[in-house]
Amino acid sequence: MPHIDYYFATLSPYTYLAGKRFEALAEKYGCSVTYKPLDVIALFGRTGGTPPKDRHINRVEYRAQELVRQAKKHDLPFKLKPAHWPTNAAPSSYAIIAAQNAGGGDLGTLVHAILRAVWAEDKDIAQDDVIKSCLTEAGFDPALADSGLLSGADTYAANLEEAVDKGVFGAPFYIVDGDQRFWGQDKLDDLDLHLSGQL
Repeated sequence: MPHIDYYFATLSPYTYLAGKRFEALAEKYGCSVTYKPLDVIALFGRTGGTPPKDRHINRVEYRAQELVRQAKKHDLPFKLKPAHWPTNAAPSSYAIIAAQNAGGGDLGTLVHAILRAVWAEDKDIAQDDVIKSCLTEAGFDPALADSGLLSGADTYAANLEEAVDKGVFGAPFYIVDGDQRFWGQDKLDDLDLHLSGQL
């Protein structure tokens, strides 16, 4: 059974645009998945990337067009300039880590609910009530938002270090069986072909 390490950021529009297509692929091929939220801006700094606010206008303008196109392509509601972006991604990431450790719910639904809150609903995912609502939607105990903060912080930091060591440089990023790397929601078709043995 293939295993996929899934590196992502709860503020990443491209992670949002993946929707639940990744989870559908993992289910299709019987993959186990470890969700690894990380600080994508810190990742950029460590791997030669540039934060959106510091990019050349040509890149900024293209990103704006491409995000809107991809949202339409995948039939996802999308706000190019959400009310609470950027915000502190750590609390939502800690909640995902706590939920993964606790079990009992649907992690894919949780991740998508948090990302949808940012990119479609103008909610601040640094706020406890927003995080708790997402946990509840995904079948987890909302109290997880208040537990495991220290271990969550340690895991969040460790995910970044591990990502750098394994060749990750953006989000979403999928590593199959510790070796094959796929970057971006637009590479999910290639991930599908790889899991099917065609790539």
